[in-house]
Amino acid sequence: MIITKRLAAGACALLAALAAGIAPASAADGPSKNSPKVELVLDVSGSMRATDLDGRSRMSVAKEAFGEVIDAVPSGVRLGIRTLGADYAGDDRTLGCKDSKQLYRVGPVDRTEAKTAVATLQPTGWTPIGYALRGADQDLGTDGGTRRIVLITDGEDSCGQPDPCDVARELAAKGTHLTIDTLGLAHDDKTREQLSCIAEATGGTYTSVQHKDELSGRIKQLVRRAEVPVETPKPVNGATECAKAPELGAGLWTDRATFSEHRWYKVQVKPGQELRTSVSVGADRAVDRDYGVLIRAVGPGGRELVRGSDAGSGRTDVMSSGLRYPVGKSGDDDKDEEARTVCLEVSHSFSAPASVKRDPGLPVELAVDLVKSPDSPSDIAAFGLGRGWVLLAVLVLTGLIAGLVWGWVSRWRVSVWRAN
Repeated sequence: MIITKRLAAGACALLAALAAGIAPASAADGPSKNSPKVELVLDVSGSMRATDLDGRSRMSVAKEAFGEVIDAVPSGVRLGIRTLGADYAGDDRTLGCKDSKQLYRVGPVDRTEAKTAVATLQPTGWTPIGYALRGADQDLGTDGGTRRIVLITDGEDSCGQPDPCDVARELAAKGTHLTIDTLGLAHDDKTREQLSCIAEATGGTYTSVQHKDELSGRIKQLVRRAEVPVETPKPVNGATECAKAPELGAGLWTDRATFSEHRWYKVQVKPGQELRTSVSVGADRAVDRDYGVLIRAVGPGGRELVRGSDAGSGRTDVMSSGLRYPVGKSGDDDKDEEARTVCLEVSHSFSAPASVKRDPGLPVELAVDLVKSPDSPSDIAAFGLGRGWVLLAVLVLTGLIAGLVWGWVSRWRVSVWRAN
């Protein structure tokens, strides 16, 4: 009996220990599976020996900045580190252009371990940026959470194949919501152009860095930005005609459209609703100077309902347009009425020199919203001039009164002058 009581007491103590110890420990293991992921990709090529950042070598500045960044990583972010050009110092192009490895696995940060790994790096080899970006994409996986790559380099890719810009477009086209931000430690035009191209292909940013504080501050900012929840567009494949178009609901959608291609989508709009949609087409590669974007809402039988368009000339990163289409109520039994199918046609007039790659197509982002339709025709017109007529009438009336007063004052002054 005593033994039984002791066993029971021991079991209770064990359960209490598990509840008090093991459960909290598992909760403290780090970020959840769906938390944001960031991989820092650091150039460790031979050119990082240059001493032009605050009178110190680029490598030493990058190491110090990484130490500060690692100390400041938010608890809700999974961080990884990948290097390029860190191991092979020879002349064999094949080996040099595959010199990229994961230095620290993406996950909860052990600050001591991560900083120790970075401290051992020495400027060594080639600059295989395209190869490293593909590796970083695989490192991040697709198990949930936002995905961001931060590339820190002091020069353009030294391998050429795969081309880093093409790789960035390829990764963006996969629809895994990857953003690549680039930081340049060198300031020549070729490096700036390539790093800008990589960033623009995925909706990221390019930053030119000249001091250690700028480097650490910008990386910290990008890592923190990854923690901010954002609505990520859902991938969709538009059709070549309305009948085969995929159906979209409210939200953000992303697609790709090659040059001169028309993409079709469907939206179901119920009576009493208003369809509001906008489209943005990104110029993620070199394009010709004249361009435009068009979005049309088309009803049954191919009848155009409304359209929105915009055009421009010169350098641009994105071109956008939008439209609104209300479906009015027709009676008391609106709840029983079927939704109206509205087809959206998206097209753009971007073109490019023959040397520019056509695939994948330019990034297209669609924002679709379905809201309560305005209650009256005047409300429907409000998104154009609409209630602006009221303001116009007030302005006209004010001008008329001011004119009458000014005329009366002028006549009075003239009469006074003649009397004197």
